[in-house]
Amino acid sequence: MDVRQVITDRIIAMLEKGGNVFRERWTRAASRGMPRNGKTAAPYHGANVLLLWDAAIEQGYASNVWLTYKQAASMGAQVRKGERGVMCAHFERRARRAEDAVHAADVQDGEEEGRAEAGRDAGLSGGVLLCMPFWVFNVAQIDGLPCEVIDLCVDPVRSQSGPVESALRLLGGCNATIRHGYERAMYLPELDEIRLPWPRRFTSAEAYCATSLHEAVHSAGHASRLNRQFGRRFGDAAYAFEELVAELGSAFVLGHCGLVDATIEGHAAYLDSWLQVLKNDRTAIFTAARHAGEAFEYILAREMPLLDGAALLPSEA
Repeated sequence: MDVRQVITDRIIAMLEKGGNVFRERWTRAASRGMPRNGKTAAPYHGANVLLLWDAAIEQGYASNVWLTYKQAASMGAQVRKGERGVMCAHFERRARRAEDAVHAADVQDGEEEGRAEAGRDAGLSGGVLLCMPFWVFNVAQIDGLPCEVIDLCVDPVRSQSGPVESALRLLGGCNATIRHGYERAMYLPELDEIRLPWPRRFTSAEAYCATSLHEAVHSAGHASRLNRQFGRRFGDAAYAFEELVAELGSAFVLGHCGLVDATIEGHAAYLDSWLQVLKNDRTAIFTAARHAGEAFEYILAREMPLLDGAALLPSEA
């Protein structure tokens, strides 16, 4: 099985449903929290996030908590007969050996080049990066789960002030240069600034926040931050690929804020370009999802703290 190709084909099928469809599905799934493992509580990463989000929406699962068959069994639980798992991918680096020649097709050349551009994996180019499949089941497919797993399934705690307040705390924490008064939203890497129309030009406060956070994902890739660069690998498609990273990163961020129905305004359509890149490079979606996850974590780590209402009251004399 060519795991990368199978997963890439599944992501392509999602995208081919149309921008409004996959964007709404991913953001709504993200509002339930990032997919997590029910035994370790560790979050899933990269393209696995997209696969599990889509499966949760497709099947109507209420939570984003998943387990392998063996993990469920180790807890005394049982996956119900007839249930089907979601195939995900695990990457494992192994030292190159003579017998690894048969796995030459498993070397993720494009991903290795992308990592090299970011200055990663120095000295490991002689190894083999294998893509190994594994299957997970949602907690809704499993009987007899212990209470500690059920406790992980509660909805994420959200600010009582709502998604707009949460979005503004993320934007404030990024400390990005934001200038208003422009015809459309954009991020200019050479000036390291976000340009937006006047807030009243947006259809709602939610749309303003969604558009601003989309540009903030672009901003996180600046050379002084995450140093995201795709020129050598994707050539003329680099700009569109950066937009794919921002699209995925935005879904992560908007879902975290609860902006599930917000619209990113003034955003050009790059869907055809994304599909072309993914069809030409079976490793591209893994690169895009990894960079999107890094941007999400960068923005989330800088979120402004929620103020205690009592602290805003004047002290009694």
